[in-house]
Amino acid sequence: MTDRRGMGALVLALGLAACVGGAEPPPARVAPAPILADPVIRGGAMPIVREPAPVVAIVGATPMPAAPAIVPPGAATASEAGVLPGPSVAELPMTEAQAEAGRVAFALSCPGLMRRTDVSGLTRGADWRTACDAAQSVDAGGARRFFAERFEAVQVGDGRAFATGYYEPEIAGSRERRAGYDVPIYARPDDLVDVDLGKFSDELKGRKIRGRVEGTNFVPYPERARIEEGALKGRARVLAWAADPVEFFFLQIQGSGRLRLPDGSVMRIGYETQNGRVYTGIGKLMRDRGLLQPGQASMQGIVGWLRANPEQGRALMRENKSFVFFRELSTAPLGAMGYPVAGRVSAATDPKFTPLGAPVFLSLDRADATGLWVAQDTGGAIKGANRYDTFWGAGRFAEATAGGMSARGTAFLLLPKGTLARLGGGGGGAIATP
Repeated sequence: MTDRRGMGALVLALGLAACVGGAEPPPARVAPAPILADPVIRGGAMPIVREPAPVVAIVGATPMPAAPAIVPPGAATASEAGVLPGPSVAELPMTEAQAEAGRVAFALSCPGLMRRTDVSGLTRGADWRTACDAAQSVDAGGARRFFAERFEAVQVGDGRAFATGYYEPEIAGSRERRAGYDVPIYARPDDLVDVDLGKFSDELKGRKIRGRVEGTNFVPYPERARIEEGALKGRARVLAWAADPVEFFFLQIQGSGRLRLPDGSVMRIGYETQNGRVYTGIGKLMRDRGLLQPGQASMQGIVGWLRANPEQGRALMRENKSFVFFRELSTAPLGAMGYPVAGRVSAATDPKFTPLGAPVFLSLDRADATGLWVAQDTGGAIKGANRYDTFWGAGRFAEATAGGMSARGTAFLLLPKGTLARLGGGGGGAIATP
């Protein structure tokens, strides 16, 4: 995700979302866990010994219906797409445990939520103060009541949600370059420049570009192929060295992860920035070119093909010109707000349609992804209204769940009570149909 601040959406990042589609899932099926580690020792690198892949039973669910709406074409924000009243928050089928986990994440996000400019056009920082103050002290067993008393559910645009998943991967790495560890993991380059275009034109608010200064010109930053060929020599510090270029490629998609060092200890790294180049999902490229046979359109199938065709695989990965730079973390992975994200609670979204830090209830066709989430992260592939990327934490179960996550249904954004009235009831764009 996708090149994200935080992580990356696994299914969509690989370009597999179109494969899974929006068909109603069977009552239960098994999502194969992706296998990223090569069991063969290469050049002295110590492989990661993995437990057998867990069986993830996918249980179907019936999403709550969305209200009929007509959304103006080209709507670029939630306020342009319009909002409609949703169900009573008290009627949303969230458990007390989900509500309490959501309350904790919401309270953590409150300082940033009140400080940030909400580019969705739905809220102002001060709108959240009452709910944020109340979130700090909620009696045991009172989390569902807290959300019911302080929030109203709204539907953004047509409300039709699509959710994928991401997780925190673990790959073999070393702080020093040594035999078998020769894939550099770079920190932010010294000459990489971020430009906020909104400072030059009101029409470009919310848009940023990255590049470097060359003489008196601002030019695009080197793409993946040039970086892998040494374009950053002397311009970027190497944080660590990965053992496997394929594993590192997928860690870049996720945006953060753990490096299992030769002595068995763990080094955590997280997204710092990227080179400003457009992200390309290689899964879609492989499918369009007929490189994947029936049954191979999964992360496991893609990894297997890349390993079986190393030269073609390297060229294919380089077609994704985006390249992620990292920083070492001393905490859990950080989302776009700068706060730690939590498995089964945090989600990535498009800030133009969901205020970062806001709770959202996802009613989906998968039972495991249905519930209360908090929008604490963003992703390069997570764009548009009601698009969410759910975070599942670390470990094999999280890996298996995120790797097979593709769910559709309805999203209900939870906003401070009174927001709909202030927006005029319909928020502008969406119009309820007869």
